[in-house]
Amino acid sequence: MSRDLLTVGPLVPLTEVAKRMVSRDVGAVLVMEGERLVGILTERDVLRAVAAGLDDSTLVRDCMTRDPDTLESDETTRQAATLMIHGGFRHLPIMEGDEVVGMLSIRDLMRVVLDDSAPRGA
Repeated sequence: MSRDLLTVGPLVPLTEVAKRMVSRDVGAVLVMEGERLVGILTERDVLRAVAAGLDDSTLVRDCMTRDPDTLESDETTRQAATLMIHGGFRHLPIMEGDEVVGMLSIRDLMRVVLDDSAPRGA
């Protein structure tokens, strides 16, 4: 789980957020209104916006996934994997009550599964 979170507001231009995502090498950002999680914006959302004819006036709120599924920090990696697979997404905000404390990616889950494995030839 990453605790170094990239957060944005819903009124930020999508092109600006895409640049931030590239510079930070992240696949998803949390959309916040104050301290409250209101959405998530992922690479897929950006791609859909581009395919739909994104322009400079397109805002995060126009493309984000509102009220995303979340996971409490004390839930298991199995619960996280089940939620992600059945939900069809690769990023999951991690909560402690109403506070976002991290972001879990499918890559994070794979690291847990493959912890003692090495690639072929290594």
